Amino acid sequence: MRLLQPCSPIALLTASLLGALGLASAPAGLTAQTVTDAPSVVLGGVPFTVSVSTDEDAPYVVRNRTGEVLAEGMASGETTIEDLVIDGGSDLPLTVTMDGANLQIDPTYTAAWFSLTPPLIAIALALLLREAVAALFVGVWIGALAIAGFNPLAALWRVIDTFVVPTLGDLDGGHPQIVVFSLLLGGMVGIMSRNGGTLGIVEAATPFASTRKRGQIATWLAGMAIFFDDYANTLIVGNTMRSITDRLRISREKLAYLVDSTAAPLAAIVPLSTWVGYEISLIADGLRIAAEQNPAMAEALLAANPFTVFIETIPYRFYPLLALYFAALIAFSKRDFGPMAAAEQRAASGGGLFRPGAQLAMATESESLDAKPGTEARWWNAGIPVLTVIIVVLGGLYATGRAGAGPDAPLSEVFGASDPFATLLWGSLAGCVVAIVLSAGQRILTVGEGVDAMIGGMRAMMTAIVILVLAWSLGLVTEELGTSEYLAQLLNERLPLELLPVVVFATAAAMSFATGTSWGTMAILLPVVIPLTVALGGYESGFAQSADYSILLGTISSVLAGAIFGDHCSPISDTTVLSSMASGCDHVDHVRTQLPYALLVGIVGMVLGDLGTAYGLPIWVALGGGAALLFVFLRLAGTSVEDETPV
Repeated sequence: MRLLQPCSPIALLTASLLGALGLASAPAGLTAQTVTDAPSVVLGGVPFTVSVSTDEDAPYVVRNRTGEVLAEGMASGETTIEDLVIDGGSDLPLTVTMDGANLQIDPTYTAAWFSLTPPLIAIALALLLREAVAALFVGVWIGALAIAGFNPLAALWRVIDTFVVPTLGDLDGGHPQIVVFSLLLGGMVGIMSRNGGTLGIVEAATPFASTRKRGQIATWLAGMAIFFDDYANTLIVGNTMRSITDRLRISREKLAYLVDSTAAPLAAIVPLSTWVGYEISLIADGLRIAAEQNPAMAEALLAANPFTVFIETIPYRFYPLLALYFAALIAFSKRDFGPMAAAEQRAASGGGLFRPGAQLAMATESESLDAKPGTEARWWNAGIPVLTVIIVVLGGLYATGRAGAGPDAPLSEVFGASDPFATLLWGSLAGCVVAIVLSAGQRILTVGEGVDAMIGGMRAMMTAIVILVLAWSLGLVTEELGTSEYLAQLLNERLPLELLPVVVFATAAAMSFATGTSWGTMAILLPVVIPLTVALGGYESGFAQSADYSILLGTISSVLAGAIFGDHCSPISDTTVLSSMASGCDHVDHVRTQLPYALLVGIVGMVLGDLGTAYGLPIWVALGGGAALLFVFLRLAGTSVEDETPV
């Protein structure tokens, strides 16, 4: 946002020089009437909002450059003016007239399609060059061009001061907590590796996970066991199982896929997870908005229990359910196709656990992660710290959730009201402390050596942390550009009701893919699609009793499932980055090998699930048919890597 105010010639010259260098900033301070918030960029034909503030109640009028009135009303204190739309750059600057004062707003104008270019270019470059850091940086810079008025040098500064630093400090989004949690868990892995605990886990697991098939099944089961949080699932399972799968010559790409496919899909459908409260709150908001827009249905909509609706949507979440099934099918069948088959063949034949020249998201080949010479391999030196993390996180989720939900709340509400970010920090710190105490107590490592090992483990995480921060920054770019709002406009009220679930799934997937956030996609779409579905369906015979109620459940599920699908396919998703990190896999290689699997499951879920059930196909037929189709496809198109002898 740039506020245009009179200034002296010297000040104008100074401002011009600073502007050319991209170092100028907006004037500080508020007057009696002021614009307190306005977009830096507006898209043609896409609604945006402006916030104004006044000391006393006053009428306001918003006009474009030609004097056409875009909005008018009464401002009282802090007031948000919504649904402003301009057609082109000739409409700018806008003027807000309030109590005799004229306040001008001059954001950058760009066509709506431009909001898609930063993520799409970043993704294309990542897949083409197999270089995640440079590709993500270019994507952020392209978005910053619009923020900086298409000044290339100013855009370079905005990459750091407007996107990287703010997203790294985003406490509400949990970004600092996730970084610290990842570093602490990496530090714990460093200690476990140095004290021989990791090697002990491998030796203890050898009688059970003695073949490639058993190793993959064990990884899938471990992923199913850590059901309460997707971040905890990804980092614990990846770091714990990596040494075992390495010994069995299972490719890092396969490990990353199994980790990624049992994290968010499981946490999203289990009623006792850190996702449940967020999803239920969004469903409640959607039902409330639908009640406001449909007075005839208001009583029934407001009486609906959001948790009950959440439970009823689970069978309709075809992508997460089929993704969990397909990951198990891959593990049990020993069959793969596409780039994953090539990666598995390379690893099984001794050609390497990862591609030659791969840029590992975690430096697992570092000598600092080797066991100290002469150290005895004892599994409990790794098992006890990992178990400590799980127990502390679960206990923390219960304690913080109970404090938030109340003493009489059911367990599902307790988990929904918990503070997952704080508890993840507690768990990872406890794991580090326990690992150092175990090492020092057995005189395997001194306290100083334990701290050095922890720092070495943290150092190995740095590449992935850089990728993660740039991915978050690109997500902030898409937020500033209004990418999600543009994609949400793709939902059209003229659609046949039966097509709504599949169109919503595709929209949610595109939004999540482009922005890299499943939670942000849910937050934007659910309050939109629930009222839309209610309006299109009518529900004359009542809410839950209506024949179209299954369409509503399918549409809600399509938002939740589509967001996860897009998240799985996107190189800029934080869970995808964390899966690469925990598995020690090249991030782009993880995306390339996982993408065909996610697309196959997503297409089957859309056709048989979203479309099929909307036109009357029973849920059990859709799920059973989808499972059978995936089995047949894998049997016909997949190839088996035969290696059933212990390695």
